[in-house]
Amino acid sequence: MKITAQEEYGLRCILQLARDEKSGTLMVRDIAEREGLSVAYVEKLLWTLGRSGIVESVRGPKGGYRLTRPCSEISLGEVMRVLGGIPTEEEICSQFTGNHDACVHHNDCELKPVWASITDFVHSVFDKVPISSLLNGSVDVRFVQITSRSGGKAAVQAAIKG
Repeated sequence: MKITAQEEYGLRCILQLARDEKSGTLMVRDIAEREGLSVAYVEKLLWTLGRSGIVESVRGPKGGYRLTRPCSEISLGEVMRVLGGIPTEEEICSQFTGNHDACVHHNDCELKPVWASITDFVHSVFDKVPISSLLNGSVDVRFVQITSRSGGKAAVQAAIKG
């Protein structure tokens, strides 16, 4: 699994906002300084997150950025999808077409079910992890069942301590 810089740094910005959730807003320069990023890059990340409705900007002397909902209601999966996300099996397959416009195995691909299962599994895990659990170290993801012999979907259980 490949995580992009945008996903990593965007999640770190979200975590900064979640840590200061009760105190109101954080200024871009404070987030940038805490994370060792440029102000321009943090602005770009927050703009992307703002367009999705996860964060909002507040104007005025006490302005800055804040989460639009409690961090317990925002999942890791939601943030990852906004920032780039884990590719679907269709996106994976469309990347590797050889010298053709479409993969020669498009209709009878033996690998497609594997890519579909893996991406479904990763999305399931990410969707079950609220941002709040990352802050307090209470993520305990238990993999109950990856797949069944009958071809059932991956089953995931995320237990949040606390």
